[in-house]
Amino acid sequence: MLQRSSVVNAINVTSASFASIIQLGDSRIINGFSRALAVQREAEVFNSKEGNFLNYPVFSEPIPFLPINESMTISTHNSLPIIKVNTISILAMSSDAILHVGNSQNVSMEARVKHIRHLHHNEDEQ
Repeated sequence: MLQRSSVVNAINVTSASFASIIQLGDSRIINGFSRALAVQREAEVFNSKEGNFLNYPVFSEPIPFLPINESMTISTHNSLPIIKVNTISILAMSSDAILHVGNSQNVSMEARVKHIRHLHHNEDEQ
């Protein structure tokens, strides 16, 4: 893996939450994984059985990865082995977001979200 120095003059991240990462420098493997249940209701009712990810197939179904069958030729020349960034400004990072300045050999990111909406049925609208 290429090794370069990462130079950042200023980073301003207002909020980083829920397993977010800020990394300066090289990494061999970045493996981000996030899952969430997003429940929206008109009435404030909590069902204690909703919080189990195993109840929803979206969290266990395999992700189909299609093979890449294209040939590539890459030629790079780094006269200066430095990654230079002046300023990075981020308002908010959440749910396993990654800010990475540097080289990475292997990156894998996965996010799975199940949206549930419970709305009242209004018979006058039919």
